Amino acid sequence: MNPFVEIATDTTFDAVIQAATRPVIVDFWAAWCQPCLRVNPILDALAEERADALTVAKVNVDEEPELARRFGIQSIPTLIRFDGGKETHRVIGVYPKSHLLAQLGLEE
Repeated sequence: MNPFVEIATDTTFDAVIQAATRPVIVDFWAAWCQPCLRVNPILDALAEERADALTVAKVNVDEEPELARRFGIQSIPTLIRFDGGKETHRVIGVYPKSHLLAQLGLEE
């Protein structure tokens, strides 16, 4: 597992989001999801490149179905950006890194 990526669970999610002083990108994913596996390297690189500016967290929807329901996750991968504990951006699906960054408000 990437040391720059945090695993969020039902018991840790709110603390991760609410305690953050910088943007948090949450990846709702599953191990069997091929599109999710294509997004992983992009998120791993983003987490490492911007370790001082944002947090990347992952929620496995199979292991945390209550979190998936709470955020209305119907398709994966779904990436949600939180700022100050509030959802500000949402991207569903697989896109090139530049598109993901733009849709998440993280343009380079």
